[in-house]
Formats: sequence, C-alpha cells, structure tokens
Amino acid sequence: MIDRAEAEATLYRVAVSAFTYYPDKPDLEPGYGVDEDVDWCSAPLLSLPPEQLAPLRATIRELITNPTADRRAFIATLDELAAE
Repeated sequence: MIDRAEAEATLYRVAVSAFTYYPDKPDLEPGYGVDEDVDWCSAPLLSLPPEQLAPLRATIRELITNPTADRRAFIATLDELAAE
C-alpha cells in the first residue's frame, strides 16, 4: 500500500517531531500546534484510504507527545504497509 521510502520517511518524521516536542512548546512557540507536526509526519501516507490513515494519525500524535509511548507497534504497522 505504501513503498519502503514512504514508510522510512514517516518513521524519520515521527522521530524528529517526537525528539523536538516538549510539553510547553505550544505556549513558548506562538502559532505552533501539534497538528502541524502530525500533518508533516503523515504526509508520506496520504495515499492510504482515510479509514486507514485516521488511526495512524492518532498514533503519530501519541508518539510525538508521549515520550514513554511504545513505538514498536507503529514500526511494525509501517513495515506491514510497506510489504503489502
């Protein structure tokens, strides 16, 4: 459903967004919203149907904002999508 490059781009973008996010970022950076990071991270996945993309976007949001979130299931999902 997606190619390997799209999966890798998504994983890279999620990692960068999670690494640069901090709880006060919306307050300290006027105009910032986590939605812009979610949009950027999910851009390589836009070829997926909306019903498949929506839960991935929710997961991406959680991975960005929760530093203790387990990323293994997300990585496995990207691998599965790239293998299909």
